[in-house]
Amino acid sequence: MAGPLRTEAVVLRSMRYGEADRILHLYTLQHGRVGAIAKGVRRARSRFGGRLEPFFRVRLILHQGRGELCTVTAADTVHGYRRLREDGPALDAAARACDAVGRLFETSEPHPGVFHLLCNELALLDADPRLATRSNGLAFRLKLLLAAGLAPALGGCATCGDHEHLVGFSGAAGGVVCGACEAGSFPLSESAHGFMVDALGRSLTDAPQAQDGTLGQVERAVAETLEHHAHLRLMPAARRERPGAAA
Repeated sequence: MAGPLRTEAVVLRSMRYGEADRILHLYTLQHGRVGAIAKGVRRARSRFGGRLEPFFRVRLILHQGRGELCTVTAADTVHGYRRLREDGPALDAAARACDAVGRLFETSEPHPGVFHLLCNELALLDADPRLATRSNGLAFRLKLLLAAGLAPALGGCATCGDHEHLVGFSGAAGGVVCGACEAGSFPLSESAHGFMVDALGRSLTDAPQAQDGTLGQVERAVAETLEHHAHLRLMPAARRERPGAAA
């Protein structure tokens, strides 16, 4: 039904449109992913100021018309995450987190847990930009898989249920596999297995760290899970670990 819609949102992406407008990709608390247009936002005296830039957390009033896009009629800043904008790796990590949320949760179905997870990630990057590591990005993606119902089986072989000799990972099977079921899998080290278990069991503030070789296996496991079960490919979680970040 056409009318006003009040919601909190994170601006995932912003694109120029026409002479002064912007098209916004939003992830909202109550309405999942929403597309909107902010009219006149690029004018010097726009009433929206700079609060509709990517990665802002905002309170919005949207008008639902007959088209696919809502119209932004009011916007107030909840958090602008200023510090992460001053750090290149943190800004890049924020972009990758927002891209992952927007692509994995692309419908209007609400997922409050995903909204708060994204806000927590942005707040962490803002509080300490040094947390913009490959480890952090992969821990965040594993939590997104859990929220989407796609978390890999890690407690036992995804094929036969055996709890011992877990030596590989199969995206098609949906998790770790034992030596007897490893056909079609890739080798998974104990450290990579442990990283995934810890990342899913801990908060983002206590996310594990690991060496690049371990993280490469984790990234492959996440990528294969998404490809097989969501038919989706994401950008890599990060270009590399920051110096001194790995445990």
